[in-house]
Amino acid sequence: MLSNGKSKSSEIHARLGHPVIDSDGHWREFEPIAMDYLKASAGPKVVERWNSRLRALGEGDFVRMTKSERLDRRAGQPPWWALPVKNTLDMATSFIPALLHDRLEEMGLDFAVLYPTHCQLFAPYIGDEELRKAGCHAFNQYAAEAWAEYADRCTPIGVIPMHTPDEAIAELDHCKSLGIKAIALGSLIRRSIPAAERMGVSRRYACWLDVLGIDSDYDYDPVWQKCEQLGYPVTFHSAAENYGLRNSISNFVYNHIGHFGEAGNAVCKALFLGGVTRRFPRMRFAFLEGGVSWGCSLLADLISHWEKRNATAIQELNPANLDREGLASLFHQYGGEKLFSRFAEFELWYRRGMGHAVPDNIDDFAAAKITKKEDIRDLFVSNFFFGCESDDPTVTYAFAKANPFGAKLGAVLSSDISHFDVPDMTEVLEEAWELVDKRGMSEEDFHAFTFGNAVKLWTGLNPGFFKDTVVDGAVKRFIDDNSTKTAAA
Repeated sequence: MLSNGKSKSSEIHARLGHPVIDSDGHWREFEPIAMDYLKASAGPKVVERWNSRLRALGEGDFVRMTKSERLDRRAGQPPWWALPVKNTLDMATSFIPALLHDRLEEMGLDFAVLYPTHCQLFAPYIGDEELRKAGCHAFNQYAAEAWAEYADRCTPIGVIPMHTPDEAIAELDHCKSLGIKAIALGSLIRRSIPAAERMGVSRRYACWLDVLGIDSDYDYDPVWQKCEQLGYPVTFHSAAENYGLRNSISNFVYNHIGHFGEAGNAVCKALFLGGVTRRFPRMRFAFLEGGVSWGCSLLADLISHWEKRNATAIQELNPANLDREGLASLFHQYGGEKLFSRFAEFELWYRRGMGHAVPDNIDDFAAAKITKKEDIRDLFVSNFFFGCESDDPTVTYAFAKANPFGAKLGAVLSSDISHFDVPDMTEVLEEAWELVDKRGMSEEDFHAFTFGNAVKLWTGLNPGFFKDTVVDGAVKRFIDDNSTKTAAA
């Protein structure tokens, strides 16, 4: 059953002249062992509650509902048949660290940052505080020990709950004590709406999503500060399906398309407008598996909105600056009696519709302290990274001249091995290379996508991230070359 290690991906890799880093591969937890860790950490009763909650989540409740009940509750179609099984070798690879480690070369990969499957999308979002903390704590112990002997090519991420800054900081410290080098934070935290609670409306039907950067119940600056102190770039791998505009009761594909990008967009926009990258300019934030096209659009939108709605330009829209007499004169001259005779009525209607819910601070960019367009570029391009799957043709947008200031965004390879998006793990680099072979990407930009940008992401706060790995030498040379180019600029 084992292949001979040769593949088109490995052949392409041999011609590249640089390593390939996967910033978002996946592994699948071996549940019996994972539950052993949870039992040892929190006790058998917590394991029972965990399993009960997992069974009820999504598919469990959904399968038991009749079609009329699904309609009545507007229960969204959860994922189904979402993990590869027919390819037996790949299925085993997703569960067995030693096998995944040995097959990376066949995939065309040198090093992989690995995200879990169930724990990542489940544990940080549990409403039960004890279960949430216990699940993340035990899983991180499991991940650290499961992958410890494969650190030359693989590193697992730690899962961080974000319902409060205190619980996040505690688990960040725990991950550091375990030797975990990368972390993924929860986001889009579902929180109850107090008014709805008072009316007895369930959070299932009335909640708001905390995007962490603005309008939160908490100040998350201590979390960013702790990440910076510990040398952790922040990654997000949050889902945005089964609520809002992605809650079809019958069609998983409808719910799935675009949801990672939508989740990333919401949090990225909040971090920027909330001034997080202004206060923490060294921080790196990565939004995984959602592609980069939304990042290109967001950068352009931020700039165009600032141009029209910065503290000075907004005065063009201030009703106090309306020249009533001049407007009336034009209506009289060109509108005729039919319009001018009713100008007073029109003016009353128009003023009502001008918008009077004016905030205390009329500058929506105040927290980021934007004074010129270049500030937006400088607080966005160097701080945000975007995980893109190898078969995503829109990766090329990250390097397009059409981007504001000709900026090249931080697209990083986000393979998604172990999930349905990758039916054959040996085709990861082969598919990525089609960006060059068929879609006009330059080899220089491909180098950035598969190597350079990942180095910038992972070493920005931790220069030793790749120490003692198979890519250590190449990473050091890249950093040295980059430093030389920066100094010469």
